[in-house]
Amino acid sequence: MTALVALTRNEFRLLRREPLYLFWGLVFPVILLVVLGSIPGFREVNADLGGVSLIATYTPVIIVLSMAFTSVAGLPTVVGTYRERLILKRLATTPVGSARLLTALMVQNLATTLGMTVLVLLVARLAFGVALPGAPLAWGLTLVLVAGALLSIGLAIAALSPNGKVASAVGNILFFPLMFFAGLWIPLPVMPELLRRIGELTPLGAGVEALQEAAAGQWPELGHLAVLVAYIVVLSVGAVRVFRWA
Repeated sequence: MTALVALTRNEFRLLRREPLYLFWGLVFPVILLVVLGSIPGFREVNADLGGVSLIATYTPVIIVLSMAFTSVAGLPTVVGTYRERLILKRLATTPVGSARLLTALMVQNLATTLGMTVLVLLVARLAFGVALPGAPLAWGLTLVLVAGALLSIGLAIAALSPNGKVASAVGNILFFPLMFFAGLWIPLPVMPELLRRIGELTPLGAGVEALQEAAAGQWPELGHLAVLVAYIVVLSVGAVRVFRWA
């Protein structure tokens, strides 16, 4: 535990030296929320969106956007760079072990996600009157599952990428279709039926649907939660089996 705490502290120190990562992980989601909330009509209740406003619909989308950036685009790049520089290989030969480094990276990622989520929810509530989740326990559970699914994708990319450049390229390629099916460009309630059904099989499509259901005070559909659990189990197990330390 002492080694894990030391590695986690070190990763947070390194994080402070990456202003771009902090910007995309913490600041940009709030800026995007403020920009969207300032657009005329975004705060008006829309019957096509189930009786909620556009800004309320986009709030969970903005949250998962930041989560996807840090987990799918950011984490694999860091791990790939560590592998390329033989940091993982060196740690694997010490009592500390490389697995603790991966755990420290995931703890850092989850802490960033938590801070970003609190900021977005507070700004959405105080600035634009977006109601807090009506079913907070279900919403929190869904958020944890979404984070787990995205981290599993990130670890799978990291496991298969030989270096940071490849990991960054693969992560960025996956990022945009994931965000499309999360409803970033077309809100899920007005998305064509076929695309919406396809999106419900993706981690962010299912995740945003579940978050919106929990925000409305309902328990998310079990199918949406099952999709998230499936990604976590399949990809995390696969990543562990094929992960290379060098």
